[in-house]
Amino acid sequence: MSRRVAPTLLASALLMAGLVGCSADARKTENWQAPAEPPPAATPTPKVPAGTAPKSAFGVGVRQLKLNRDGRALPVTLWYPAAGTTGDAAKRSATAATGRFPVVMFSHGLTGRPEDYATLLTRWAAAGFVVAAPTFPHTSRGGDGNVLDVLNQPADVSYALTQVLALDGKAGDGLRGRLDADRVAAAGHSAGGVTTIGLFTTNRDERLDAGVVFAGTALGVGTAFAGAAAPQLFVHGELDEVVEYAAGKAAYDKVPWPKAMLSLPKGDHGRTMLKDKAALRVVSDTSIEFLRWSLYGDAGAKKRIPTDATRGDIATFDNHL
Repeated sequence: MSRRVAPTLLASALLMAGLVGCSADARKTENWQAPAEPPPAATPTPKVPAGTAPKSAFGVGVRQLKLNRDGRALPVTLWYPAAGTTGDAAKRSATAATGRFPVVMFSHGLTGRPEDYATLLTRWAAAGFVVAAPTFPHTSRGGDGNVLDVLNQPADVSYALTQVLALDGKAGDGLRGRLDADRVAAAGHSAGGVTTIGLFTTNRDERLDAGVVFAGTALGVGTAFAGAAAPQLFVHGELDEVVEYAAGKAAYDKVPWPKAMLSLPKGDHGRTMLKDKAALRVVSDTSIEFLRWSLYGDAGAKKRIPTDATRGDIATFDNHL
Protein backbone atom coordinates (compact mmCIF):
# COMPACT_ATOMS: atom_id res chain seq x y z
CA MET A 1 0.00 0.00 0.00
CA SER A 2 1.34 3.40 -0.94
CA ARG A 3 1.67 6.24 1.52
CA ARG A 4 -1.29 7.95 -0.08
CA VAL A 5 -3.99 5.30 -0.46
CA ALA A 6 -6.58 5.99 -3.13
CA PRO A 7 -9.90 5.15 -1.41
CA THR A 8 -12.27 2.86 -3.31
CA LEU A 9 -16.03 2.73 -3.01
CA LEU A 10 -15.80 -0.61 -1.22
CA ALA A 11 -13.24 0.59 1.28
CA SER A 12 -15.32 3.69 1.92
CA ALA A 13 -18.44 1.65 2.64
CA LEU A 14 -16.65 -0.72 4.95
CA LEU A 15 -14.83 1.94 6.93
CA MET A 16 -17.81 4.23 7.29
CA ALA A 17 -19.89 1.34 8.60
CA GLY A 18 -17.31 -0.07 10.93
CA LEU A 19 -15.12 2.72 12.21
CA VAL A 20 -17.23 5.84 12.74
CA GLY A 21 -17.24 6.47 16.47
CA CYS A 22 -14.22 4.44 17.57
CA SER A 23 -13.62 6.51 20.68
CA ALA A 24 -14.64 5.17 24.07
CA ASP A 25 -17.81 7.28 23.98
CA ALA A 26 -18.96 6.27 20.51
CA ARG A 27 -22.54 5.55 19.52
CA LYS A 28 -23.78 2.31 17.94
CA THR A 29 -23.10 1.75 14.24
CA GLU A 30 -24.44 -0.57 11.60
CA ASN A 31 -23.50 -4.25 11.58
CA TRP A 32 -20.87 -5.49 9.17
CA GLN A 33 -18.65 -8.48 8.49
CA ALA A 34 -14.95 -8.65 7.76
CA PRO A 35 -14.12 -9.73 4.20
CA ALA A 36 -13.25 -13.40 3.79
CA GLU A 37 -9.72 -14.26 2.71
CA PRO A 38 -7.88 -17.52 2.16
CA PRO A 39 -5.92 -18.86 5.15
CA PRO A 40 -2.30 -17.63 5.20
CA ALA A 41 0.68 -19.92 4.91
CA ALA A 42 2.55 -21.21 7.94
CA THR A 43 5.45 -19.08 9.15
CA PRO A 44 8.55 -19.60 11.31
CA THR A 45 8.52 -19.44 15.10
CA PRO A 46 8.92 -16.04 16.84
CA LYS A 47 12.42 -14.59 16.55
CA VAL A 48 12.90 -12.91 19.96
CA PRO A 49 15.55 -14.86 21.93
CA ALA A 50 14.95 -16.07 25.48
CA GLY A 51 15.55 -13.53 28.22
CA THR A 52 14.21 -12.14 31.48
CA ALA A 53 12.00 -9.10 31.93
CA PRO A 54 12.71 -6.62 34.75
CA LYS A 55 11.34 -7.90 38.05
CA SER A 56 10.85 -4.49 39.70
CA ALA A 57 8.65 -1.61 38.57
CA PHE A 58 10.14 1.64 37.32
CA GLY A 59 9.18 5.24 37.70
CA VAL A 60 7.72 6.67 34.48
CA GLY A 61 8.78 9.65 32.42
CA VAL A 62 6.79 11.29 29.62
CA ARG A 63 7.87 13.59 26.80
CA GLN A 64 6.79 14.77 23.36
CA LEU A 65 8.46 14.22 20.00
CA LYS A 66 7.42 16.42 17.08
CA LEU A 67 7.42 14.53 13.77
CA ASN A 68 6.16 15.23 10.27
CA ARG A 69 5.79 12.69 7.46
CA ASP A 70 5.44 14.39 4.07
CA GLY A 71 3.29 17.16 5.49
CA ARG A 72 1.43 14.93 7.93
CA ALA A 73 2.00 16.28 11.44
CA LEU A 74 2.66 13.34 13.80
CA PRO A 75 3.36 14.48 17.34
CA VAL A 76 4.36 11.45 19.41
CA THR A 77 3.91 11.03 23.15
CA LEU A 78 6.62 8.88 24.75
CA TRP A 79 6.18 7.10 28.07
CA TYR A 80 9.36 5.42 29.28
CA PRO A 81 10.95 3.73 32.32
CA ALA A 82 12.49 6.45 34.49
CA ALA A 83 14.77 6.66 37.46
CA GLY A 84 13.18 7.60 40.75
CA THR A 85 10.09 6.72 42.74
CA THR A 86 7.71 4.11 41.38
CA GLY A 87 3.93 4.28 41.56
CA ASP A 88 3.69 8.02 40.98
CA ALA A 89 2.22 9.77 37.96
CA ALA A 90 4.45 10.09 34.92
CA LYS A 91 6.95 12.93 35.27
CA ARG A 92 7.65 15.29 32.39
CA SER A 93 11.11 14.70 30.86
CA ALA A 94 12.29 12.59 33.81
CA THR A 95 15.72 10.94 33.58
CA ALA A 96 15.45 7.57 31.86
CA ALA A 97 16.18 4.46 33.89
CA THR A 98 19.34 2.49 33.21
CA GLY A 99 18.93 -0.35 30.72
CA ARG A 100 17.81 -1.08 27.18
CA PHE A 101 14.06 -1.38 26.79
CA PRO A 102 11.72 -2.81 24.14
CA VAL A 103 9.58 -0.34 22.20
CA VAL A 104 5.78 -0.52 21.80
CA MET A 105 4.07 1.66 19.18
CA PHE A 106 0.50 2.50 20.26
CA SER A 107 -2.27 3.78 17.95
CA HIS A 108 -5.32 5.59 19.35
CA GLY A 109 -8.92 5.14 18.19
CA LEU A 110 -11.06 7.46 16.09
CA THR A 111 -11.55 10.84 17.84
CA GLY A 112 -9.09 9.68 20.49
CA ARG A 113 -5.69 10.92 21.58
CA PRO A 114 -2.75 9.17 23.27
CA GLU A 115 -3.50 10.71 26.66
CA ASP A 116 -6.87 8.92 26.70
CA TYR A 117 -4.91 5.70 27.27
CA ALA A 118 -2.40 7.11 29.75
CA THR A 119 -3.37 4.81 32.62
CA LEU A 120 -2.71 1.66 30.60
CA LEU A 121 0.37 2.97 28.79
CA THR A 122 1.93 4.27 32.02
CA ARG A 123 1.62 0.76 33.45
CA TRP A 124 3.39 -0.65 30.41
CA ALA A 125 6.22 1.86 30.82
CA ALA A 126 6.53 1.05 34.53
CA ALA A 127 6.93 -2.61 33.57
CA GLY A 128 9.96 -1.84 31.40
CA PHE A 129 8.71 -0.74 27.96
CA VAL A 130 9.13 2.49 26.01
CA VAL A 131 5.68 3.34 24.62
CA ALA A 132 5.45 5.68 21.64
CA ALA A 133 1.97 6.92 20.69
CA PRO A 134 1.45 9.12 17.61
CA THR A 135 -1.44 11.55 17.36
CA PHE A 136 -2.78 10.99 13.86
CA PRO A 137 -3.56 14.12 11.80
CA HIS A 138 -7.09 13.28 10.62
CA THR A 139 -8.58 10.72 13.01
CA SER A 140 -7.58 12.24 16.36
CA ARG A 141 -9.85 14.44 18.42
CA GLY A 142 -9.80 17.86 16.81
CA GLY A 143 -8.97 16.46 13.36
CA ASP A 144 -11.26 16.53 10.34
CA GLY A 145 -12.60 13.02 11.03
CA ASN A 146 -11.59 11.56 7.67
CA VAL A 147 -12.17 7.87 8.44
CA LEU A 148 -10.49 6.69 5.26
CA ASP A 149 -7.20 8.14 6.49
CA VAL A 150 -6.97 5.14 8.81
CA LEU A 151 -5.53 3.35 5.77
CA ASN A 152 -2.57 5.74 5.80
CA GLN A 153 -1.85 5.23 9.48
CA PRO A 154 0.22 2.02 9.30
CA ALA A 155 2.78 3.98 7.26
CA ASP A 156 2.62 6.76 9.85
CA VAL A 157 3.45 4.26 12.60
CA SER A 158 6.37 2.79 10.65
CA TYR A 159 7.75 6.27 10.05
CA ALA A 160 7.34 7.20 13.71
CA LEU A 161 9.04 3.96 14.75
CA THR A 162 12.06 4.79 12.60
CA GLN A 163 12.33 8.23 14.19
CA VAL A 164 11.87 6.91 17.73
CA LEU A 165 14.54 4.23 17.28
CA ALA A 166 16.91 6.88 15.95
CA LEU A 167 16.87 8.50 19.40
CA ASP A 168 18.94 5.56 20.66
CA GLY A 169 21.95 6.90 18.78
CA LYS A 170 21.24 10.63 19.03
CA ALA A 171 23.86 12.50 21.00
CA GLY A 172 22.41 14.32 23.98
CA ASP A 173 19.00 12.69 23.83
CA GLY A 174 17.60 11.35 27.09
CA LEU A 175 16.84 7.98 25.48
CA ARG A 176 20.29 7.54 23.94
CA GLY A 177 21.39 3.95 24.57
CA ARG A 178 18.03 3.04 26.13
CA LEU A 179 16.09 1.56 23.17
CA ASP A 180 16.26 -2.06 22.04
CA ALA A 181 15.54 -1.95 18.30
CA ASP A 182 15.41 -5.75 18.11
CA ARG A 183 12.40 -6.00 20.43
CA VAL A 184 9.46 -4.01 19.05
CA ALA A 185 5.67 -4.40 19.16
CA ALA A 186 2.64 -2.54 17.82
CA ALA A 187 -0.64 -2.06 19.67
CA GLY A 188 -3.81 -0.07 19.16
CA HIS A 189 -7.46 0.42 20.03
CA SER A 190 -10.39 0.38 17.57
CA ALA A 191 -9.26 2.35 14.48
CA GLY A 192 -5.83 1.99 16.06
CA GLY A 193 -6.49 -1.74 16.12
CA VAL A 194 -7.10 -1.59 12.36
CA THR A 195 -3.83 0.32 12.06
CA THR A 196 -2.05 -2.35 14.09
CA ILE A 197 -3.42 -5.24 12.05
CA GLY A 198 -2.36 -3.37 8.91
CA LEU A 199 1.23 -3.38 10.17
CA PHE A 200 1.15 -7.18 10.01
CA THR A 201 -0.78 -7.48 6.72
CA THR A 202 -0.89 -4.92 3.89
CA ASN A 203 1.83 -2.72 5.42
CA ARG A 204 3.91 -5.43 7.08
CA ASP A 205 6.72 -3.87 9.10
CA GLU A 206 9.28 -6.64 9.61
CA ARG A 207 10.74 -4.88 12.64
CA LEU A 208 7.66 -5.83 14.64
CA ASP A 209 7.88 -8.89 16.88
CA ALA A 210 4.37 -8.84 18.41
CA GLY A 211 0.98 -7.12 18.32
CA VAL A 212 -1.80 -6.22 20.76
CA VAL A 213 -5.20 -5.41 19.23
CA PHE A 214 -7.89 -3.82 21.41
CA ALA A 215 -11.43 -3.86 19.95
CA GLY A 216 -10.00 -4.06 16.44
CA THR A 217 -11.09 -5.33 13.05
CA ALA A 218 -9.41 -6.13 9.74
CA LEU A 219 -11.62 -3.76 7.73
CA GLY A 220 -9.62 -2.13 4.95
CA VAL A 221 -6.36 -3.92 5.81
CA GLY A 222 -7.36 -7.56 5.40
CA THR A 223 -6.16 -10.69 7.13
CA ALA A 224 -3.28 -11.73 4.86
CA PHE A 225 -0.82 -11.84 7.77
CA ALA A 226 2.69 -11.90 6.34
CA GLY A 227 6.34 -12.18 7.26
CA ALA A 228 8.02 -13.72 10.26
CA ALA A 229 5.81 -15.03 13.04
CA ALA A 230 4.72 -12.30 15.44
CA PRO A 231 2.56 -13.38 18.42
CA GLN A 232 -0.72 -11.53 18.72
CA LEU A 233 -2.95 -10.71 21.70
CA PHE A 234 -6.52 -9.64 20.90
CA VAL A 235 -8.68 -7.99 23.58
CA HIS A 236 -12.38 -7.44 22.92
CA GLY A 237 -15.58 -6.73 24.86
CA GLU A 238 -18.43 -9.06 23.96
CA LEU A 239 -20.91 -6.17 24.26
CA ASP A 240 -18.90 -3.87 21.99
CA GLU A 241 -21.39 -1.43 20.47
CA VAL A 242 -19.06 -0.12 17.73
CA VAL A 243 -16.92 -3.00 16.46
CA GLU A 244 -18.84 -6.23 16.89
CA TYR A 245 -17.12 -8.90 18.91
CA ALA A 246 -17.64 -11.36 16.04
CA ALA A 247 -15.68 -9.09 13.69
CA GLY A 248 -12.72 -8.95 16.08
CA LYS A 249 -12.90 -12.71 16.58
CA ALA A 250 -12.95 -13.25 12.81
CA ALA A 251 -9.70 -11.29 12.44
CA TYR A 252 -8.17 -13.17 15.36
CA ASP A 253 -9.10 -16.52 13.83
CA LYS A 254 -7.06 -15.67 10.72
CA VAL A 255 -3.82 -15.07 12.63
CA PRO A 256 -1.43 -17.93 11.69
CA TRP A 257 1.03 -17.33 14.54
CA PRO A 258 1.02 -17.86 18.30
CA LYS A 259 -2.02 -15.97 19.54
CA ALA A 260 -4.49 -15.47 22.36
CA MET A 261 -7.78 -13.64 22.80
CA LEU A 262 -8.93 -12.02 26.03
CA SER A 263 -12.73 -11.65 25.93
CA LEU A 264 -14.68 -9.55 28.41
CA PRO A 265 -18.32 -10.78 28.58
CA LYS A 266 -19.48 -7.46 30.07
CA GLY A 267 -17.03 -5.31 28.12
CA ASP A 268 -18.09 -2.57 25.71
CA HIS A 269 -15.99 -0.75 23.10
CA GLY A 270 -13.56 0.78 25.54
CA ARG A 271 -15.07 2.30 28.66
CA THR A 272 -15.04 -0.96 30.61
CA MET A 273 -11.69 -2.09 29.29
CA LEU A 274 -9.88 1.19 29.90
CA LYS A 275 -11.68 2.75 32.87
CA ASP A 276 -13.26 0.04 35.03
CA LYS A 277 -10.65 -0.68 37.70
CA ALA A 278 -11.15 -4.45 37.91
CA ALA A 279 -11.29 -4.94 34.14
CA LEU A 280 -8.37 -2.57 33.58
CA ARG A 281 -6.26 -4.59 35.99
CA VAL A 282 -6.97 -7.80 34.08
CA VAL A 283 -6.27 -6.13 30.73
CA SER A 284 -3.10 -4.40 31.89
CA ASP A 285 -1.69 -7.41 33.77
CA THR A 286 -2.42 -9.79 30.88
CA SER A 287 -0.98 -7.46 28.24
CA ILE A 288 2.13 -6.76 30.34
CA GLU A 289 2.88 -10.46 30.76
CA PHE A 290 2.26 -10.97 27.04
CA LEU A 291 4.75 -8.20 26.20
CA ARG A 292 7.27 -9.53 28.72
CA TRP A 293 7.12 -12.89 26.98
CA SER A 294 6.94 -11.70 23.35
CA LEU A 295 9.55 -8.91 23.63
CA TYR A 296 11.83 -9.95 26.51
CA GLY A 297 11.50 -13.67 25.73
CA ASP A 298 10.55 -14.30 29.37
CA ALA A 299 9.25 -17.87 29.65
CA GLY A 300 8.01 -17.27 33.19
CA ALA A 301 5.81 -14.43 31.98
CA LYS A 302 4.21 -16.72 29.40
CA LYS A 303 3.24 -19.14 32.16
CA ARG A 304 1.60 -16.33 34.14
CA ILE A 305 -0.56 -15.03 31.27
CA PRO A 306 -3.53 -17.44 31.73
CA THR A 307 -3.66 -16.77 35.48
CA ASP A 308 -3.77 -13.00 35.00
CA ALA A 309 -6.29 -13.30 32.19
CA THR A 310 -8.84 -15.30 34.19
CA ARG A 311 -8.43 -13.64 37.60
CA GLY A 312 -11.77 -12.70 39.15
CA ASP A 313 -13.83 -14.29 36.35
CA ILE A 314 -13.87 -10.95 34.55
CA ALA A 315 -12.68 -12.38 31.24
CA THR A 316 -12.30 -15.61 29.33
CA PHE A 317 -9.08 -16.56 27.59
CA ASP A 318 -8.51 -18.44 24.34
CA ASN A 319 -4.85 -19.44 24.48
CA HIS A 320 -2.80 -20.57 21.49
CA LEU A 321 0.52 -18.98 22.45
